[in-house]
Amino acid sequence: MAGRRRVMLVVVAAGLLAAAASAGGSGGKSARFELLRLAPAASLADLARMDRERMAFISSRGRRRAAEIASAFAMPLSSGAYTGTGQYFVRFRVGTPAQPFLLVADTGSDLTWVKCHRHPAANNSNASTSVPAGSSPRRAFRPDKSRTWAPISCSSTTCKESLPFSLAACSTPSSPCAYDYRYKDGSAARGTVGTESATIALSGSAAKKAKLRDVVLGCTTAYNGQSFLASDGVLSLGYSNVSFASRAATRFGGRFSYCLVDHLAPRNATSYLTFGPNPALSSSAAPDAAASCSHAAAAGARQTPLLLNHRTHPFYAVTVRGVSVAGELLKIPRAVWDVEQGGGAILDSGTSLTVLAKPAYRAVVAALSKSLAELPRVAMDPFDYCYNWTSPSGRDVAVALPELAVHFAGSSRLEPPAKSYVIDAAPGVKCIGVQEGPWPGLSVIGNILQQEHLWEYDLNNRRLRFKRSRCTH
Repeated sequence: MAGRRRVMLVVVAAGLLAAAASAGGSGGKSARFELLRLAPAASLADLARMDRERMAFISSRGRRRAAEIASAFAMPLSSGAYTGTGQYFVRFRVGTPAQPFLLVADTGSDLTWVKCHRHPAANNSNASTSVPAGSSPRRAFRPDKSRTWAPISCSSTTCKESLPFSLAACSTPSSPCAYDYRYKDGSAARGTVGTESATIALSGSAAKKAKLRDVVLGCTTAYNGQSFLASDGVLSLGYSNVSFASRAATRFGGRFSYCLVDHLAPRNATSYLTFGPNPALSSSAAPDAAASCSHAAAAGARQTPLLLNHRTHPFYAVTVRGVSVAGELLKIPRAVWDVEQGGGAILDSGTSLTVLAKPAYRAVVAALSKSLAELPRVAMDPFDYCYNWTSPSGRDVAVALPELAVHFAGSSRLEPPAKSYVIDAAPGVKCIGVQEGPWPGLSVIGNILQQEHLWEYDLNNRRLRFKRSRCTH
């Protein structure tokens, strides 16, 4: 019935417009239309009912839009110890239809990439290192099978100016934008880049799926590096306008958080990487840093300024005031923690062992080794200080380990459990789990020292919040 009314209205309107045009030809500059009711007058009860239906429609659209903007989404996160790596893996779905992958969660990367199926015609010569023999990926992304894959051309402004990892070579303007992404551990990934849609599960009772569009995605056809053998690629959580973290955080509350289970936890011990407000750390209603601060304090979380410095891009830096062992602040030059003087400290989920610049490393291991002097030393790479932890009866010896604390700006302290800095390296063997880094140089707080803590990166307010947690759900 409603459709017939609309047709009749269009016919009448067309006739009136024709009449108006005719009148305009005789010098008229305006037209007057008479509104006609083409249906019997509705009762007030009918009008009220139709208004309620319309308001319900308007409200539903508003609720859907609000859910898209204000809600959060989470991705399962687990330790990769079962594969023999020191990485943490996140489950990621990309493409249309969505294809599932297992990616390394890396706060030090600005390129998200997945292993791709190499098309027979895609034997490009610039891939100097092929996929390692015997490591054919269990899953491979096929961009030709996805309806939402859009390659970025090498002649585009995006490729030339917005992607810091793209190659300058461009054989033809229509050639895809190529990359050769190098990591600090010597591993690398090579391929072409485009944009894709990621499928995410919105948090809440409905648990609806949604698409995060225009995600910059690398299609890797050649790679090398031990850390990539057990995964399907890398999820970029670094601070960059092209990283997945920045893309997702822009839409979901300007923040993301993760909780790392014990690095030796079994495969089924799962926590989450969350984009959007995390009730355990922050309030979605907090409009500014001051409100967030009060809420974080009430929740028992600690916080410190997050330094988004171009010198440490795409890593997240923090200001370290010092390190204490057994309550005593160690004598470490202030320059070690100052980016402007060649030092500084970053958090990196992609690095396993904490790396301290030489002056800090020497001070920390000297203090920790004092309490372990009675134990027999053993040699084990890559550590400098390892100990036989087994008594003559075959049981682990009981040793009271001193508490270690990293002091951040804002009077907050990271106080990790002892197993995060005196770690299990082999049956009956424990090692001081830090490594020596060059000086000058950055110190890196690795994922083992971060384990069993919930971390939130509030990009909007430039705050890092953290608190102890078992992480498992």
